[in-house]
Amino acid sequence: MNRVFLILLLFALNWQFIKAQSTNTRKWRKTEKDSMENALILYDEKNYLLALPIYEQLYKNHPKEDFLRYIYGRCALYRSDKHGEALELLRRVYAKNKKVDNITYDLAKAYHYNNVLDSALLMVDLFLTNKRTRPDDLTLGQQLKKYISNAQYFLANPTLAKITNVGSVINSADEEYVPAINADESVLIYTYVGPKSIGGKLNNLLQPDTYGEYREDIYISYKVNDAFSTPISLDSINTISNDGAISLSNDGQRLFVFRDNGDDHGDIYESFHIGEQFTRPQKLRGQVNSYSWDGHCSLSPDGKTLFFSSERFGGLGGRDLYKATLLPDSTWGQVKNLGDSVNTIFDDDAPFMHPDGVTLYYSSKGKNSMGDFDIFAATLDAKDSVFRKVVNLGYPINSTGDDIYFVLSANNKVGYYSSGKKGGLGLKDIYKVDPAFKESKPALYLVKGKVTFDGNPVDANVRVTIPSKNNSEFGAYPTNDRNGNYLVALPAGNSYKLMVNYKDYPQQEMELDATTSIGYTEKIMDFNFKTKIDSVIPVVKIDSALITKTNPTKPSPTSTKIEPSTKNTETDNFVPRNKMQEKIKRYVDMYGDISAEGLEFRIQIGAYRNAKNSPFWTMKGIGKIQELLLPDGIVRLTAGNTYLTLRTAWEHNKTVVNKGISDAFVTALYKGKRVLLEELEELGIFKKTQ
Repeated sequence: MNRVFLILLLFALNWQFIKAQSTNTRKWRKTEKDSMENALILYDEKNYLLALPIYEQLYKNHPKEDFLRYIYGRCALYRSDKHGEALELLRRVYAKNKKVDNITYDLAKAYHYNNVLDSALLMVDLFLTNKRTRPDDLTLGQQLKKYISNAQYFLANPTLAKITNVGSVINSADEEYVPAINADESVLIYTYVGPKSIGGKLNNLLQPDTYGEYREDIYISYKVNDAFSTPISLDSINTISNDGAISLSNDGQRLFVFRDNGDDHGDIYESFHIGEQFTRPQKLRGQVNSYSWDGHCSLSPDGKTLFFSSERFGGLGGRDLYKATLLPDSTWGQVKNLGDSVNTIFDDDAPFMHPDGVTLYYSSKGKNSMGDFDIFAATLDAKDSVFRKVVNLGYPINSTGDDIYFVLSANNKVGYYSSGKKGGLGLKDIYKVDPAFKESKPALYLVKGKVTFDGNPVDANVRVTIPSKNNSEFGAYPTNDRNGNYLVALPAGNSYKLMVNYKDYPQQEMELDATTSIGYTEKIMDFNFKTKIDSVIPVVKIDSALITKTNPTKPSPTSTKIEPSTKNTETDNFVPRNKMQEKIKRYVDMYGDISAEGLEFRIQIGAYRNAKNSPFWTMKGIGKIQELLLPDGIVRLTAGNTYLTLRTAWEHNKTVVNKGISDAFVTALYKGKRVLLEELEELGIFKKTQ
């Protein structure tokens, strides 16, 4: 009697008809016996999805084995594309012996998943009235009966929503889920699991293993001519471990990522969009992440509130939804549970705050779910900041299986979510939704456009304030430095002022009245900065000395005449190459020798998604190259030392420029935070000497 036979006997104790005929493995091949043993271990650890393909192959090889039919049928309940097969297998088991432990519950679930609801109700009632049903299992049966009843109602009262699979450009025979979009739906980021995953199948030690799992990777697709392009792996983020997409800010510049390093149960990270890639993710600072699982989040339109799901102690049960507030030190704090108007004793997950700033979409296994996760909408009550009017989005958006990770465009016309619906391309697919909402949604103003300098896209900053509230800041939105695009979602009810800044050029502004907006309004507004002709200082070289050529009738206030000299040092006769360097030179003249506790200066030479690929590492004569990591997640490279005064930093800045890095500049850090030179004046650190 081998080990497999002994293990099988343990399972066979519940089987009246197997007492005398436990599965005989004596004639099995050794590889089959090994596979069975591995599958039993996985099953015992409740890793049903990993055990499933092993049982499937064994059952194909031995279709007359009752035990294999039963255990394969049970595992098939945990994979949406196998629900039909699970029903057929469990029906055959039940037909042969109606006393198999919990078979009526398993069969009720199979009928429920396949929308055979009358039969599901019959089976769950048999389960609940069975004297052998354990008390803990009764709770599961009662919840399943509620799911069946809810499903009967929603299937009989469908909404006008239309659901379509996004197709094979995005979906495959593998798993695609957690769609994340920006407000105008021009970018789609999602999570993929399958043979393309970095590292292939890996065990818990992230070592190659035939019985291991594929890990999560993140992919991005851009909408071109109203269709999503072939997705690209985000190689700047993906590793051999799990890297899952969570959500994208409305402007598409901030991506939230889930990672589990093995000892924290999973945390939330943040990555920033620079050029054509995202930066290396950095763990959120503050109180959002805990020792428990913290796995999904969504940012409010003003960037000041983060809604997230967590399994931390003190919730209502399972996973709950929370919110955190952005504090003055740029960390997340003041964490608060959203309360029982949203949360239940079951799992509540996947929050998505719509750009209107009022509607929260999320998924829940509680309330009036049709089964497993359903998608719900809740409305924020402005009086007390509590979410109320919670509604199930109904059928056909929801089904008797998992429906989760719902996101919606700013105009409320197109949504996306993950589901394992029958007829999909793979295990989990991403679906597109025309929600056809009957009720009017809160008003929203979407402003987007491009910021350019002399017609070329630039990295600028768009700030939004609310004049009626003492010019309080609504939010700051950097442009995409690859294409100059910006996007701002403004909830109705206020007037706003948009202020666009680029280097030292005069600020450009636009006022927008959204106090009486109705419905959705989209405004395209481009901003173009132009070279100031009268401030250009052409440079010519004469006898190895640099002199500036100015208009003799109108001297430039920022220019200094340099007499020809026989000196040949690197920094003598230096002329700034751009507006930033001109500004630094002016500040050196005013505050060059001022120092303060916590104040330091560095020479920034670049910002990169992957700093290791920078060409600057091999450059000579510019000093030590170092990475500067700040809370915004951007990796900056600096050259030289840390300087205590602006003048000493400027001297090295000139050397770096003369070595060929023409746009190098001095950046200031105060108590570990990057600050502008103007801010040092506002703080009173830079004061003019008498």
